Amino acid sequence: MRILLSFLLFISVNSIYSQLRTPQASPSSKIEQAVGLTDVVLEYNRPSKKGRDIFGNLVPFGKIWRTGANSSTKIGFSTDVSVDGSKIEKGTYSVFTIPNEESWEFILYSQAELWNVPSDWSEDKIVFKSQFKAHKLEEGNFVESFTISINSLTNNGFDLVISWDDTYVIVPFSVPTRENVESQIKVLMSGTPKVGDYYAAAVFYREENIKLGKALEYMNKAMEMTENPRFFQLRQQSLILAANGLYKDAIEVAKKSLELSIQANNQDYVKLNNDSIRDWEKNI
Repeated sequence: MRILLSFLLFISVNSIYSQLRTPQASPSSKIEQAVGLTDVVLEYNRPSKKGRDIFGNLVPFGKIWRTGANSSTKIGFSTDVSVDGSKIEKGTYSVFTIPNEESWEFILYSQAELWNVPSDWSEDKIVFKSQFKAHKLEEGNFVESFTISINSLTNNGFDLVISWDDTYVIVPFSVPTRENVESQIKVLMSGTPKVGDYYAAAVFYREENIKLGKALEYMNKAMEMTENPRFFQLRQQSLILAANGLYKDAIEVAKKSLELSIQANNQDYVKLNNDSIRDWEKNI
């Protein structure tokens, strides 16, 4: 009987402990970010400084680091990307770095599911490796929790920023948004494009500041096919006219957009149109 009671107590205690949740010392983080037409997924763990000297001490200089804690940091791309002039095929990679005082080596490794720097490290699995400058924060400033962020977003790229303690490193990536969209436009325009295709292509060219004449051609076709253009459509038409140096026409269209914006009580577009009209009048 005593043995049975001891056994039941053992099971009960272990059951209690197995249900207890405690915070991770280095909590996991997952970032999903659209960059143009590319989906970027970043997974890593975030140790904290906790008063320690980090680089050159806790994280030694000149040695491969898993760039975080626990399982290795992973980054995935839904399209091919480029970094420092090298093309990286779409897929998921583990991220390693070799920190040094003046610069870091940034490494993408083809084996993604890893816990630490693999004991059977293979140079053949290095997909990319290059040096990037190590920057220092202003004296007295520091980053408490290790952070990797996706910053400076444009349609065509982003910066991967690694920061901890008093140091940060910026790794710029490029994504093939322009090439992908232009390929789509070519296919659509060779068929039977719809009003939305003309409009979207025109806005894209204007935002990218390329093929502005073609943007105007497509926008004119879109407006011809639209019975009652909305204020935001007229706004885009006015911007394309101005981008082509046709300021008088741009002002005329902007005034139409302004009138409809007032009717729609859209104060953002009221201000945008008023500001543009004022600026464009200086060019006449």
